[in-house]
Amino acid sequence: MIGIKGPRGAGKTTLLLQHLKFDLSNLTDKGLYITADHTWFYNHSLLDTAMDWYQQGGKVLLIDEVHKYPNWSRELKNIYDGIPQLQVIFSASSALDIYRGQADLSRRVISYSLPGLSFREYLAFTGVSVYPTISLEDIQSRHREFSQEIVANIRPLPVFQNYLKGGYLPIFTEGESEYLPKLDQIINTVVDTDLAYISSYNAGTAVKVKRLLAVIAESAPFKPNISALAGKLDISRDRILKYIYQLRDAGLLNILSIEGKGVSRLQKPDKIFLENTNLSYALRPSPNRGNLRETFLLNQLLNAGHDVSEPTSGDFLVNGTTIEVGGKNKSIKQVQHAESYIIAADDIESGFGTKVPLWVFGFMY
Repeated sequence: MIGIKGPRGAGKTTLLLQHLKFDLSNLTDKGLYITADHTWFYNHSLLDTAMDWYQQGGKVLLIDEVHKYPNWSRELKNIYDGIPQLQVIFSASSALDIYRGQADLSRRVISYSLPGLSFREYLAFTGVSVYPTISLEDIQSRHREFSQEIVANIRPLPVFQNYLKGGYLPIFTEGESEYLPKLDQIINTVVDTDLAYISSYNAGTAVKVKRLLAVIAESAPFKPNISALAGKLDISRDRILKYIYQLRDAGLLNILSIEGKGVSRLQKPDKIFLENTNLSYALRPSPNRGNLRETFLLNQLLNAGHDVSEPTSGDFLVNGTTIEVGGKNKSIKQVQHAESYIIAADDIESGFGTKVPLWVFGFMY
């Protein structure tokens, strides 16, 4: 049993359908795709549907948006235990905690996350060119060589600006002019529908969560004053924390904690970011350039699987290396005392020494 989580618009449904069409082409009549919010389930259960499909010779069952089905975890457990010959692949919202369902799925499900596109993937999707990934370690040691290879073929800076504004989710291929309105719809759907299913939101709660998100978007990334937020929105401090972490789980926020500090939902986040730069443009007409740079870098580091914390000086600490983000003239003043450091500089095509072009960090996955 395989679970695929990710933000809305990342391509989970497309991935399932492509897997069915191409990877299972030798089982054309043995694979079935269903969506968990279909009217079929008004009077049928997932378990009964899986059993009927298996008895008809089915080998693979693909279930989309499983979080919209009541008691999803219990029925998935029963399918896994009762029909071991049937492979089940399901997709779910980023906010769904697969291992905390009503039934124990921790030993039964292999879970994968499907993030939005990296800058490297955006170049491939737009037909510019296909490039290999580069590790953070290789970025430190050979970023100049790597960037010069790419600059020999394309001018990365204008394409990078397009990516920051409207290239994180592959739905941009349906029309760039429609991308930000669709992103607005995704934000509303995540709060009104996904979190409503998962966290039992009602209409009043959804309005409060949207107000909180709007307030955060005005100045993200920032160090939050939870008491001030609670007073401004007339919500208790505990609920503010609860909503912030739910928005993080839903793929709308990223949270940064100080180096060495444990992460708990009862703790105040040390710094709050929007999850990606496209959200900045959707929620604010003219986002701050410096904020976009930090939001982009944290997003790419986390999506590449790195543990990131807030250092005593500089912007991010990753694997013992401090990263300071800024424009092309950014100096090493703030991080020069760190044992290992990188300057992630915007608006440059190629770097030198410890100064790395910001866009290069978009090739890590």
